[in-house]
Amino acid sequence: MNLRNRVQLIGNMGKNPIVKELENGRKMVRFSLATNEYYTQNGERKQDTTWHNVVAWNKTAEIIEKHMESGAEVVLNGKLRSRSYDDAKGERKYITEVVVDEVLFRK
Repeated sequence: MNLRNRVQLIGNMGKNPIVKELENGRKMVRFSLATNEYYTQNGERKQDTTWHNVVAWNKTAEIIEKHMESGAEVVLNGKLRSRSYDDAKGERKYITEVVVDEVLFRK
């Protein structure tokens, strides 16, 4: 196991996962995950929400597709991956994703 690029997030799914079945038979799901951080500022409790792009493949994707939906509380283990692509207008876009290799959830 590579311990140099590991991330664990605990949060809630923003929307139902988007499922894609690729030509080579592989399955992929994408979804957003909200994580919350709480702090006190001037005696008032505040919440800061961060949204993460998440992707999972194959068996993990099948589990997510079958058992998880918007709002589900989730624990994800995986790695960070940054990549770029050209959008429909030909503009270069950059994205950082959490690539999941283990998922825990409550029903």
